Amino acid sequence: MRDLLLRWFAANGRDLPWRRTRDPYAILVSEVMLQQTQVARVVPRYLEWLERWPTVAALAAASTADVLRDWQGLGYNRRALNLQRAAREVAANGWPDDLTRLPGVGPYTAAAVGCFAFERAELPVDVNVRRVRERTGSEFDHTCAQALMDLGATVCLARVPRCGECPLTAVCPSRGRRFEPERKQGRFEGSFRQRRARALRSILDGCDPADAAAVAALAADGLVQVEGGVVSPPA
Repeated sequence: MRDLLLRWFAANGRDLPWRRTRDPYAILVSEVMLQQTQVARVVPRYLEWLERWPTVAALAAASTADVLRDWQGLGYNRRALNLQRAAREVAANGWPDDLTRLPGVGPYTAAAVGCFAFERAELPVDVNVRRVRERTGSEFDHTCAQALMDLGATVCLARVPRCGECPLTAVCPSRGRRFEPERKQGRFEGSFRQRRARALRSILDGCDPADAAAVAALAADGLVQVEGGVVSPPA
């Protein structure tokens, strides 16, 4: 299975900008942006981000308000806050051996940066990798990481996989099956997440948000500061 998968990937792998670098900072940026955000939306924002803040030191020195402004539209603003906190930690102390020590970096992101930047024998298991492994019954290893991600994203789809296009179809025990839809995230429109996003945007624009509950939630996450009744971006 491994050989079939890698041959397919050599001919069909996606050309993504973060695959052209071993810079751990650039790879961390891509992994944080890709959390719950589609690849097509991430690519232009990733390139813009690295043009503005090309290094760990540049992001560490940036205004947090500017970082949050630049993140607008990607969602889950706490990711931007943690990304800058991680950059400041690295700028001060270097990259730790245990990458989960960095703010906002969990086991998956640590494995991805470890594998793609530091060439560690770690397989980052996202939803696509997990799906392919479960359906094929094969473990694969870290050398197959990008190939597994692409196969899961473009062929071995969640509900109706494209078995006729799959390089593993002849040896896959799940070929021809259909699957129940995976649990979807709640709608953004009308949600409290949307209220938080609107409130943060107002604060970053220098306006006074009217949504006290959203402001309180933002303050609890460190995305805004409230002093003397005045709400402002974090220092």
